[in-house]
Parts: sequence; structure tokens; C-alpha cells
Amino acid sequence: METRTALVTGAAQGLGQEFARALAARGCRVAGLDARKQPETAGHIADYLELVADVTDEAQVADAVEGVIDRFGALHILVNNAGVYPACAFEDTTVEEWRRVMRINLEGPFLVTRAALPHLKAAGWGRIVNIASAAVFTAPPTMVAYTASKSGLIGLTRALAAALGPYDITVNAIAPGMTRTDTAERTVGADGGFERVRARQIVPRTEEPRDLVSTLLYVVDEGSGFLTGQTLNVGGGSAYI
Repeated sequence: METRTALVTGAAQGLGQEFARALAARGCRVAGLDARKQPETAGHIADYLELVADVTDEAQVADAVEGVIDRFGALHILVNNAGVYPACAFEDTTVEEWRRVMRINLEGPFLVTRAALPHLKAAGWGRIVNIASAAVFTAPPTMVAYTASKSGLIGLTRALAAALGPYDITVNAIAPGMTRTDTAERTVGADGGFERVRARQIVPRTEEPRDLVSTLLYVVDEGSGFLTGQTLNVGGGSAYI
């Protein structure tokens, strides 16, 4: 895929960093977009384009996507990975927090996809991958806002797939389980979240970022053009217990 250009949001750490590195190893030219600088990601990828932007800011997103075109001349793969997942009882969730989660997790992919779409159409080939969550299927009671936002992202995936099929652009979602990242350790790991999730899984270990790589590469592969509108649940079987 050395002729393909990929844009990954939330690329500074965790899954985004793992996805950026995997796409570069597959031969893609890679740009990473994050609200903060990405020295660790950039240090692992040659010719990496680091874009600092807020996915909820329409103007910043537009400038970032134009930066990809200026640098690489085209865009073929978009991975909407940036997201937040605060744990909070529903009755303690403020309107401001609800809106923040929806803006980052759902409006962000909308804005980035809308900015990228003219370039995917111009390329005549595209892959859009939205990172959802197995929480949509397991419905953790302390993550109502997060689960609602990721459910919306799956709906966006299905509707966009129907709209973009005629342009040879596929749209799919990947739904990870609770994955061991620095952010997850801080937000849900400290109170035994990993242990509770692991107890519900068929695969009896904690998910790592590398566990998602093969699924991502499958979805964006040249030969996966007949796969679209789907949500691939990669949660160690947690949704089936």
C-alpha cells in the first residue's frame, strides 16, 4: 500500500499510535492528528506528518486535512480514532460533560470525515474506519454517555457506507473491548475495571493495542472492497457472555 496515504486521529498515544505505526509498516504514508504534539509516534515513523488540531473545531480540522494534501498530494484512508471515555454514574453526568463526550466521539468523526471526503472521492478509492467500542454491546452502567456516543458512531458508519459505496469508498467500524492504554489505566483501570471486564471475556486476558492491528489492516486492505457498513467486535468475546 505504498501509494496510499492514511490519516489517523488521536495518534499521540494508545490505539492511535499503534494504528499509525501499523499503517506505516504496511507501506502507507501516514499523517497523525491529535490535540497535542506526537513526538513518540513521529519518532517511530519515517516521513510522518504531525498535525496538532482539535477534532471538534471545524476550521482546525479543515486546515489539518489540507495539510495532508499539501504534503502527500492525496488521501485514501481515514481512521477516526480520537475519543474520550469518562466513567461516571448517569445521574452525576452533567450536561456539559454529556456534550463534551458527544462532540469528541461523534461530532469529531463527522467533521473529519466531511473534510476528508472530497479528497477520498478525488482519489477514486477510500477506506474510512471508525473506532467504536464493545461497550455498545455490553452497556457498562457507568459509561452511559460514552456508550451512547459510540452507538451513534455505528449508526454513522452504516449510513455513510450506503452513501459512499458508489464511490468505491468503504466505511466500517471496529469495536474494541477495554484495551490497556495509558488513558484507560487512568480512567477505568484504577478501580479494577480491567479485572471486571476480563471476567466477562471468553479470551481470559486484557486486550492490548496490538490486538486490534490485524483487524484494522484487514479492513483497509485492497482486497476488502466488498466489506462495508460493518462493525467488527474485537472484545475477546465479552459481548457473548
